[in-house]
Amino acid sequence: MPRHQTDDHSATTRTVGRRSFLALATGTVLSLAACSPQVKTAASSEPAAKLPSGDPPPGTKLTVAVRQTRLQLEPAGLKKDLAFTVSEWPNLSAGPDIIQGFRAESIDLAFNAGIPPIQAKAIGVKTKIVAVQVRPRPLYTFATALGSDIASVEDFRGKKVGFSQGQAQGVVVLRALKAAGLKNSDVQLVALPSTQFLTALQSKQVDVAPLGEPALTKYLDQYAKDGAAAVKTDVVDLLTVLWAPVEVLNDPAKAAAVANLIPLWAKGLVWAWENTDEWIDTYYVKSEGVSVADGKRIVSSLNKPQFPVDWDKAIEWEQETADLMAEGGFVPKQDVTDLFDRRFEGLAAKSVPAEYRETS
Repeated sequence: MPRHQTDDHSATTRTVGRRSFLALATGTVLSLAACSPQVKTAASSEPAAKLPSGDPPPGTKLTVAVRQTRLQLEPAGLKKDLAFTVSEWPNLSAGPDIIQGFRAESIDLAFNAGIPPIQAKAIGVKTKIVAVQVRPRPLYTFATALGSDIASVEDFRGKKVGFSQGQAQGVVVLRALKAAGLKNSDVQLVALPSTQFLTALQSKQVDVAPLGEPALTKYLDQYAKDGAAAVKTDVVDLLTVLWAPVEVLNDPAKAAAVANLIPLWAKGLVWAWENTDEWIDTYYVKSEGVSVADGKRIVSSLNKPQFPVDWDKAIEWEQETADLMAEGGFVPKQDVTDLFDRRFEGLAAKSVPAEYRETS
């Protein structure tokens, strides 16, 4: 199997049953293992050694799936502080794709929401969260299909809702339904990767789906005239994390490289916040293809970077998310405490000015 190859997601929609999430996720990983004979089922032990101090030894390499950091390092003047070699920056971000990369040993470190580590644990992939950013404002807005009469989450009853299993958007759906007093069974949860939401909305395979930026802006710019609309909620996806396979963190050289990158990741996000015009041009205009005006509007809706000094609240939120998934029958009940490698706790917060630290 070629390095970083991902599954060819079927465009056929599937209504989610109580255990289909676990079955689908397991099937994805098993299909990868079948074509990659060197893949290990799971790391053999938990990270136990003290976090190495100082720079990683010469020759240390990591494959890092954190695209925004790649784009921020040079303009932020941080590239000189990278003390190891990034052998590749794969342009992957969807949780299932990252888990595949972890299993194939083709990704060492990635950036995701809090749900993919829960999914990984449910299917026996041992990983750890090594850095946390909190974002207390909503990141996703529900977008309706063309000509839909949906105006609120209460209107989702009986409708087909795009549901990206194992991704942040899926949990946003569950939290929104719960907040509106709806049960999962009150709607038709249609299993699709989030990358297919736009096509599904355009073709009316689903009536509504959560979109983040800049996808939301692109969709509404094109289809608002045809009746597509935004349905805003107060539902947040609080955590974004850096995470890695346990076997990577058991390697002292790679663990030192991870510890070196975490402050650069945090500083890059702060640089983007403080240099919005340059970041809009670099990322939203040149990379994502939106206008300067739309880029400014998107940035104005984002959260100021915040990095918790301690992870107690993050662990509590992650546990609530895992419990919500378990209540829906999508994953077994689990204790998420062991998903956090607290050797790295506070590294991000210590690297940024006080105004970017969350202390309570």
